[in-house]
Amino acid sequence: MSKPLLDHNSSQLLLEEIVHLAFEKKAENLISLDLRGLSYLSDYFIICHGKSDPQVKAIVDNIRKGTSFKPRHLEGYENRKWVLLDYFDIIVHVFNKEERDYYSIENVWADAPKNEFNYEKS
Repeated sequence: MSKPLLDHNSSQLLLEEIVHLAFEKKAENLISLDLRGLSYLSDYFIICHGKSDPQVKAIVDNIRKGTSFKPRHLEGYENRKWVLLDYFDIIVHVFNKEERDYYSIENVWADAPKNEFNYEKS
């Protein structure tokens, strides 16, 4: 059983689109992890957090409404502590700060190349 794949250019465009949409709602400490060659789950993780449950919801809603692809799976939306959006090749993790600090999934994938994004006001 193989997962449907976006081509590399489509994955990169979707990654950039998600980063932009998350920053529109002031997502914090936004990073991507390149999991190609390290995991069969996904090619990339995008990880960020919000300062409050309403901000987590706003980030997730903005990503869901603004992306050109719809996620195949959404998990954790009701509790807004750790929301996962699965776009096959890209899995987005939106945490509240406490849950992100507790689970520290960046450390689980410490061998993965990491890209840190900085919010720039336009």
